[in-house]
Amino acid sequence: MAGPSVPAAAAGTVQLATSLGGPQPSSEALPVGSDDPVWGAATAPVTLIEFSDLQCPFCSRVHATVKSLQAKYGPNQLRVVFKHNPLPFHPNARPAAKVADAVLHEAGPAAFFRFLDLAFDEQQKLGDEALSAWVMRLGLEPKAVFARAESPETYDKIERDVALAGKVGANGTPAFRINGKTLTGAQPLDSFTSIIDAEIAAANELLRKGTAADAVYKTRVAANYVAPKPEPEDDESEQDLVIWKVPAKGAPAIGPSDALVTIVEFFDYQCSYCRRAENTMNELMARYPKDVRVVLRQNPLPFHPRALPAANLALEARAQKGDAAFLVANRRLFEGKLEDSDLLALGKELKLDEKRLKNAIANNTHAAEIEADMDLASDFKASGTPHFFVNGLRLSGAQPLENFVTAVETQLKVANALVAAGTPRAAIYDEIMKHAQDPDEPERKEIPAPNADNPSRGPLNAPIVVHEFADFQCPYCQKVDKTLRELEKAYPNQLRFVWHDYPLSFHEHARAAAIVAREARAQKGDAGFWKMHELLFSSDAPLNEETLSKSAAAMRLDPKRLSIARTDGRFDSLLARDKALADDAGIRGTPAFVINGYYLSGAQPLKAFKRIIRYALAHPAPKLAAPVAASATSPVPSAPRLK
Repeated sequence: MAGPSVPAAAAGTVQLATSLGGPQPSSEALPVGSDDPVWGAATAPVTLIEFSDLQCPFCSRVHATVKSLQAKYGPNQLRVVFKHNPLPFHPNARPAAKVADAVLHEAGPAAFFRFLDLAFDEQQKLGDEALSAWVMRLGLEPKAVFARAESPETYDKIERDVALAGKVGANGTPAFRINGKTLTGAQPLDSFTSIIDAEIAAANELLRKGTAADAVYKTRVAANYVAPKPEPEDDESEQDLVIWKVPAKGAPAIGPSDALVTIVEFFDYQCSYCRRAENTMNELMARYPKDVRVVLRQNPLPFHPRALPAANLALEARAQKGDAAFLVANRRLFEGKLEDSDLLALGKELKLDEKRLKNAIANNTHAAEIEADMDLASDFKASGTPHFFVNGLRLSGAQPLENFVTAVETQLKVANALVAAGTPRAAIYDEIMKHAQDPDEPERKEIPAPNADNPSRGPLNAPIVVHEFADFQCPYCQKVDKTLRELEKAYPNQLRFVWHDYPLSFHEHARAAAIVAREARAQKGDAGFWKMHELLFSSDAPLNEETLSKSAAAMRLDPKRLSIARTDGRFDSLLARDKALADDAGIRGTPAFVINGYYLSGAQPLKAFKRIIRYALAHPAPKLAAPVAASATSPVPSAPRLK
């Protein structure tokens, strides 16, 4: 039975903790810690844990539902616990999570939940400027909040939340655990209330039988929670003992060139775990001064804003003064002083040309080298930092010294056997790599070459063809469109974009939008299609009949022709053909991309598209199928995009 109704305004303010540190009823399976943001009384009979991503449109949508639950049940009946789960393909999610956690520690849970309101209400603005503005609107000092956001404690908290999400099977967002019961996605209010009402009744029965109020949560989780079945081990888990063919040449290195053991390290200067591993590497090399060298490869993570400028300083030092200067810069950067003023001071200490250094820091002049290292990290599934390969043997994370010693001793036995057989010390790594495992290539999918039925933009003879399967009502398709514009700027006159309609059945207005865009093409050519595409994706208004009408009017489409086109089925065969292409290729969601035969799924960040393009240029896929015959419904040749 539901508790008494509480006014919405009161629900957001009463009985909320104003500071951190108080004990919270918890459970081993679904812990609630003293550093978690909590709304509601500690002894509320129902605890709703939310795993959320501040850039996820579905999390934004369900936020209003959670607030309705707070208003309905009040803080004495419902406890809401927020856990961060920033998804890797949302580049602004982790920075926002870090700032939110910093707000929590600077001003308490009430300020945290007000920050959530701002972040979800104005999600389309999410970025550095918005984060700073929201912090100031809370009456906080941005400098202090952002300093806390970059602390190791904040990093650890978010990592613990992400790890818990993975452990309990909350692999997407939003995801909820209500007294241990699972509810996934932006569900309607009734889906929540049916569980909460049942849990209130169960909790009242426990209290009636003498269970302490602070033990109700643990008891109900024990009754409700079902641990996810362990997934089959993936290829990486099965191949932990594989020797990987990780290139070492060209990168700076510490240690003798004829070392018997080469450790390739992928790292990030702003990563606290990398700093810890730096000490471990120093200890290891002191133990094996003649037999170990460390090859250093950059992998600045997108949620560490100072990692990329620091990497550029190190590589600029190498460009100007050689490996010796790089190694000094490398050591000093791990001291943690990474602001522009710190980098310029270090450059002055190294006697670097100041103008060149400022340009490197501001404009990422060593992008090609950094991106090449990042591509290698992706190729070998070195997704986090630090990540090591000991003569090709994977060792992930800031492992204790003993684990590295074990790996080195194992590889020394192999290397010494090769030396005894006549291989020179300086050739040991190359010899081992001859028999090592290459990384898997990106997934391939075969899509026929575009024809006159396909809306496209870009040169017809472009070396890169990007096939996009998308839905005009899909928020991820809208999000990734901005990324594609950036991609177009990064590869001028080298990309041809080909559109394939894939309106999803649960998006009410997606098919209508696809037909309107096709009719815009029929009336005004490819340029008309892309203009309509731009209008639909740039609008902040929800996609509906009003949006479609306004967009058609803005383009001055013939209303009579448009009305007929929307009812006579003239584009049905084209949409069916695009869906058949997707189905045949095993594409089941949007957005999805096939880039010169290589597959990329979802609203990936810019770097993911760049990586696929670099790979496609270096590894041409077999020639794709010849174009199919064009239909009479859209005999329009490719046209340049409207500005």
